Amino acid sequence: MQNRKQSLAFILKIFAPALAAAVCLAVQALVPDASTQPKAKHPYFTYFMLAMVALQILLAVRALVSKRGAQKVLGRWAFRSVVFLVLTVFNYVIAKRALFPILYFPTYDRILGVLVEERAVVLKCLLYSLRLLLFGYFGGAIIGFFTGVSMGFSRKVSYWLSTPVHLVGPMPSTAWIPILLVIFPSAFSASAVLIGIAVWFPVTLMTASGISNISQTYFDVAGILGARRAQQIVRVGIPAAAPHIFLGVFNGACMSFITLVVAELIGAKYGIGWYINWQKEMLAYANVYAGLIVIAIVFSLLVTALFRLRDVALVWQKGVIKW
Repeated sequence: MQNRKQSLAFILKIFAPALAAAVCLAVQALVPDASTQPKAKHPYFTYFMLAMVALQILLAVRALVSKRGAQKVLGRWAFRSVVFLVLTVFNYVIAKRALFPILYFPTYDRILGVLVEERAVVLKCLLYSLRLLLFGYFGGAIIGFFTGVSMGFSRKVSYWLSTPVHLVGPMPSTAWIPILLVIFPSAFSASAVLIGIAVWFPVTLMTASGISNISQTYFDVAGILGARRAQQIVRVGIPAAAPHIFLGVFNGACMSFITLVVAELIGAKYGIGWYINWQKEMLAYANVYAGLIVIAIVFSLLVTALFRLRDVALVWQKGVIKW
């Protein structure tokens, strides 16, 4: 009897997300939209939910035949079920009953329609943002790394740079906008430097802090074994400070995402932040939400890739910081 109850509970859990997705699909397909809601060209949300129902059924079947698959499904079944139910509630309130202002709360069909029908413009803006982010982030991270290493290993460098770093670093990078626009010839270069400044400070601070916290014993042993100063820095100091360096790189990545959206407002002709602001001024809030979805997905993937790289580079600390 107990085993039967456990089996029934197991089946209910693994199929609960599929059931919740089916409820969302049923509401979308069977309940008509409010007459005041503008119509999309195609029922994009219906297509999306059909794919979600199929995916949840496949995951449930996998859980039935695979112990590893069952562990993964059981770990997130409640969250996925609630997500589909929340989507159902908002869909009913916004699209089916239009209880919120339709100008600011478009239907899911219209939001997904932007991602499909205007994908060329959205992709162009995204690529522009990624190019800007690439130049700014890696430039700031490289300079911050060398600044932090210099301050961590040289008392003279730390003597001269610690005060300027502590004064300039905490300043919001956006405060430099009026000066950067005068100094640099283009909005792109000014925006890249703006992102670089936002990344430079956390990388510098955490790198210098990580190096200063290394036990002197490591360097003494390396010196006894014949390692020169440069070898001690490269073979001992930097690997020992690597966890702190990664924290600086991670914090810099988060700051770069924030600064990117602001940087694209200072004269950029493209960019996902520019796109969102442009559509907001046009009162096209379906496009605004579509842009936010793109930002959420792409930036989450970038951070995930950063953590995967960390797990490969710092094998001994895999799983210490989870994402």
